[in-house]
Amino acid sequence: TTQDHKSVMWDLNYFKYCFLKVADIGFDENALERDFELLARMADGGDSIILRDCQSRNIMVDEDDNLTFIDYQGARRGNGMYDLVSLLWQARAALPSELKKELVEEYIVARGFSPAAADDFRRQLPMFVLLRTLQVLGAYGFRGLIEHKEHFVRSIPAAMDNVREILAEGLNELPELARVLAQASADSRVNRQTPSAGELTVKVWSFGYKMGMPADASGNGGGYVFDCRAIHNPGRYDDYKPLTGRDRPVIDFLEKGGEVQVFLEHALALVDSSVEKYMERGFTSLSVAFGCTGGRHRSVYCAEKCARHIHEKYGVRVELCHRERGITEISESVS
Repeated sequence: TTQDHKSVMWDLNYFKYCFLKVADIGFDENALERDFELLARMADGGDSIILRDCQSRNIMVDEDDNLTFIDYQGARRGNGMYDLVSLLWQARAALPSELKKELVEEYIVARGFSPAAADDFRRQLPMFVLLRTLQVLGAYGFRGLIEHKEHFVRSIPAAMDNVREILAEGLNELPELARVLAQASADSRVNRQTPSAGELTVKVWSFGYKMGMPADASGNGGGYVFDCRAIHNPGRYDDYKPLTGRDRPVIDFLEKGGEVQVFLEHALALVDSSVEKYMERGFTSLSVAFGCTGGRHRSVYCAEKCARHIHEKYGVRVELCHRERGITEISESVS
């Protein structure tokens, strides 16, 4: 099998449908397709056997420092630059830019390139860094955002660091791709910081039952889902329909009469108990979700109150996500 124009387009569409679409990053379909076609033409060709996943865990070193490469299931004939980029721009390795440049120069010397060939190699390198980064983001989107495997979700911010590095170099020939990458690199939903090992993160959701319950990306399952629909709904009244549970008129409406306070008192007592046990036992992830009909008023109010309560009382890392409003806010742990 050859990494030709068709196979490169497969990788690029993998990025489009498993990352951009799932992360809800808007794009112009025709303009992005034109950029993809240009990038695929630039990457076409090469007569090396490439591993295509040339990262540290696929390289074995014996006691005599001999190297053996493993996991050839995705191997193809193509440009060997792809494997070099796979190794040096491995997202979670986070090699410093200067070190990557130094190692690229070592590679050029080891290959014995002529000055002209070395210049051509350096000119093509950014395009392969871009191609590999998009392929990786497609994989992280599928395994993380679709299959909800936390390891891959946590790898996305590291890949986005590579995206920012690419954007800093400029993508003038690929304007729509540059635009969507800039949008993704600034989106807090795909750039959440990875907490320290052993640190508890409490993710607090608001959502609408009409759109289904939130997916658990931690891989652990469990947590709490509280149904707010028994609380008097401000969304039934025209004055409150365009507002959310973050707006003062809705807050005043919900707090009048004390109904929502009683609901939260019982809900937060359960949440507090779990937070304390999770901190004691070194657990790293707890999900707390509040649902109402449309995810606009009651659930938003309750999620706001819960997130603030947990962060102020325990100082742990809290991710507040108003899913139907497209809002994500992170309160880092207080050390």
